[in-house]
Amino acid sequence: METTAASSSLVQEIAPRPEAPSHVPTDDLIRRNNRRKAVQFKASHALLVVFFLWIFALHALGIYFFTKGFLLTRLVLDHKSECASPPIELQNPSPGSYSAGCWYPKTFDKAVVIIIDALRYDFTIPTNGTTHHFHNALEVLHETAVQQPEIAFLLPFIADPPTATLQRLKGLTTGTLPAFIDAGSNFAGTAIEEDNLVAQLRDAGKTLVHLGDDTWHSLFPGHFEPNLTHAYDSFNVWDLHTVDNGVTEHLLPLLQSGAGNWDVIFGHYLGVDHAGHRYGPDHVAMNEKLKQMDRILREIIATLDDETLLVVMGDHGMDTKGDHGGESDDEVEAALWMYSKKAIFGHGHNELKKPPRTAKERPVGQIDLVPTLALLLGIPIPFNNLGSPISEAFVGPKKPDWQKLASVNALSAGQIQRYQQAYSAARGLDKDVFSAANTLWTIAVDMWQGAQQKTAPDAEGFAAFVRYQMENLRVCRSLWARFDVPSMVYGIFVLGCALVILAFYARATTPFRAEDSPLFVRHIVIYAAFGLALGLSIGMTGSSPGLLDSSLLGAAGGSIVGFAYTILEIPSGYPLPFPNSTWGWLSLVLTVLQAIGFASNSFTIWEDEILLLFLSTFAFMSLATSIRQHTAKDRVLGITQSSFFLICTRIASLSRLCREEQMPYCRSTYYSSATASTSASWQLLIPFALAILLPSFIKGYYKGTRSYAGSAVLWIGVGLRMSLLASAIYWVLDAADDNDWLNVSENTLRLVKTTIAQLVLGVSLVAGTTYYGWATPCISIETPEDQEDNNATATQGRKPKNMAVFGYSNMHGSRYFLLVTNWLIAVILLQKPMGGGSIGLLALQILALLEIIDSNDLARSAIGPVMLAMLGNFHFFKTGHQATLSSIQWETAFIALKTIRYPWTPLLVILNTYGAQMITAVAVPLIVLWKQPPKKKGLLGEVAMAVATFVLYFAMINLATTMWAGWLRRHLMLYRIFSPRFMTGAVALLVVDMIGILVAIGGFRWNIVSVSQVFGWA
Repeated sequence: METTAASSSLVQEIAPRPEAPSHVPTDDLIRRNNRRKAVQFKASHALLVVFFLWIFALHALGIYFFTKGFLLTRLVLDHKSECASPPIELQNPSPGSYSAGCWYPKTFDKAVVIIIDALRYDFTIPTNGTTHHFHNALEVLHETAVQQPEIAFLLPFIADPPTATLQRLKGLTTGTLPAFIDAGSNFAGTAIEEDNLVAQLRDAGKTLVHLGDDTWHSLFPGHFEPNLTHAYDSFNVWDLHTVDNGVTEHLLPLLQSGAGNWDVIFGHYLGVDHAGHRYGPDHVAMNEKLKQMDRILREIIATLDDETLLVVMGDHGMDTKGDHGGESDDEVEAALWMYSKKAIFGHGHNELKKPPRTAKERPVGQIDLVPTLALLLGIPIPFNNLGSPISEAFVGPKKPDWQKLASVNALSAGQIQRYQQAYSAARGLDKDVFSAANTLWTIAVDMWQGAQQKTAPDAEGFAAFVRYQMENLRVCRSLWARFDVPSMVYGIFVLGCALVILAFYARATTPFRAEDSPLFVRHIVIYAAFGLALGLSIGMTGSSPGLLDSSLLGAAGGSIVGFAYTILEIPSGYPLPFPNSTWGWLSLVLTVLQAIGFASNSFTIWEDEILLLFLSTFAFMSLATSIRQHTAKDRVLGITQSSFFLICTRIASLSRLCREEQMPYCRSTYYSSATASTSASWQLLIPFALAILLPSFIKGYYKGTRSYAGSAVLWIGVGLRMSLLASAIYWVLDAADDNDWLNVSENTLRLVKTTIAQLVLGVSLVAGTTYYGWATPCISIETPEDQEDNNATATQGRKPKNMAVFGYSNMHGSRYFLLVTNWLIAVILLQKPMGGGSIGLLALQILALLEIIDSNDLARSAIGPVMLAMLGNFHFFKTGHQATLSSIQWETAFIALKTIRYPWTPLLVILNTYGAQMITAVAVPLIVLWKQPPKKKGLLGEVAMAVATFVLYFAMINLATTMWAGWLRRHLMLYRIFSPRFMTGAVALLVVDMIGILVAIGGFRWNIVSVSQVFGWA
């Protein structure tokens, strides 16, 4: 897009410097003056970096303290159930030995437990008429449950959120409810130290074998027989077959030949989960994977003996895109199938023999598997268990055995009562907390004793124990996470102080002064040291909050006092940071409205639409103000760029990934369908369109200031275009891999893809950064004689009188934007084609915003940084993300890598998730630098204000989401809406902090040094 300069000349005419008197060393003085200014600039820049590092530390500390109090893990008791100590005495004394059964006579000696990761319940139910790919593929579970209900049963198996594999395995083996904070350790699990099924089986002398997902080895190190166990990497979601083939390869020989001395086998298949992540559930790959599971299970059934129990389950489900982690119905509704040739199962307690048609009918909790397996295998129920025995496993195949049901429920209820008493004592809970549950316990025991004495029916005793267990579980759910309110308050206080500091620093009407920096830094460091000493002394007394926390709080508090003291000590002072213009008030109002809105779950759910409204409001206001500009150039530039900004915003809004709560008022367009995780064929044209159009648009903006010269020609015309073309080729190859378009082996195609991705990332972040560091200003220089007759000038020996520098008026901005293009290349590669298109539009919106700011003379206003920040958050949603765990695009980690490699794997995921915010953070200095000549004074201070304002917006959003999450900590939607939004905002704040320091402020220094080496220091 061609633009014209609005506020300064495109060409600077520079006359030759007249000869100085011989006694005045002019050149020497200039060199000394430049050296002095260079030293001053670098010193001021270093102090500025120190200041923003301090702000980052305050943000990190505030988030740490709040998270520590808000996302506490539950209180874990280290008690262990013992074989010889049942919680309640039955009429017939318990065997009391592992050989016969500890608390109840065991039914099985061996068990095979198969986990099909992400096996959603509706994957197992046959469907007539129009079906999806996940229907009618895994048929054996429903088929056996219907044809032989005494041998097998199939039930909905409800997971407790968060629905990440590690948390689910904890619940499936301990019988406890997970804490939300555990989601952060999903890929770095720590060993389970509380009482659990695996530990109880090992204590019983059982030989345990594990095959599949290596998460088990993180949770239960040293528990499995090393000669028979085979673990596989669980995180490579591109790989659908390695883990599954490995499990089958070792599982079937163990069953077929009886080789190996094993008692319990845990086999964890990952193919269904990976197919969901890679393609979504409604894809042919899911159909093939479910059919493979069907074949394998039929083979297992054929080799099973009568003394072995077979359990098949999903640890969680998956949403319509194949992801999981949250608490939507599709994510929590897994399947449970139990099979035994002993024919011991039954349905007499409810006379419903067929499996439920939907997961809403007769569901059982995943924690219920723990007491069920413990009693069937003759081991103690783990001490912390809250689950109840599954009735179908104990009721008997014929007439309902109420006595058996009452007995097993009495044991599990007795263990829960034992746990409740220990937990209440450890937590110091008031007796009233469990008063209703204790009343039900007394009633249940009375009925049980009556049944023992034949004065009451066993069915009533069974029902009474069930009621007690349900009430106790309800109370535990309400108490489970103990919020440390003082720690949360500490965090909010530190974050609030950091916000006020940024507000003073960024928006005080007196601009930042370089000479004040040493004073700020000195007082911050001195007072932080005093605060640290005070915190250490308090911590060593043993009082709350402990040595580490009190030291951190003391240092943070002391540094805050140091900043406040400096503000008061400066003679001229720093005025209150209130807006003094319409644009300033608009920035404040939009930010505050958004912050207040996070108190509403509806506002949080529809945040993407709110941001669209705010950005459109800005576009209309800038259009209105541009019409009133004094010069025709400013009017034309402002009107065209405001309109272009609005058009790009509306086009970007067409890319959507709907969250469950937005349905049915939202239609996802990011993927090929609402049930897929792959791109549509037509979307593959978007990266090619970007490769053709985006460099041309950027070139148009450069030509508007005659800046398309020097370094810009090579990087924008060749480097940017070729890199975008390579990214487009990558996504075509990825689609070919997904849809088997090419007759090429998967390994070969994968090698080609990763090689292209690595080259693109290398060009953008390594070669591009190096090129930017050494690039010359984007200018061209001509003399009048060059334009008239170079040859005549040379022959006549005339000296030029002056020369024209094209691109002079935008020397800083045109060169700095090269750094933004480096990040554009990397982020576009790591997005799906639709997301890449969104990032391309973001680049154009940034350029349009810069022209709007220039034409309206808003470089010092807060509106520029705030709009950049809103653009970053807006395109966070437009690149297929939501403030939910399930929208994290984990497969991004394998775009440039074949396996997990730290720290690159998480960095790629972060670059995909927060790429839009990163790009806008890099672009912040352009608010000040765009269309600025090389000798402009005070650029460092203005850039510092712009970066601080940009961070201030994210700090405000983070503080708001933090406060509302703390205030609404008992809200029904806390872990579904408010907590994920708080975590999203916290990570975004830390990311923009670091990008602002390392890239924006660091890149600004390179830019100033490069320009000043040519034109001298201002």
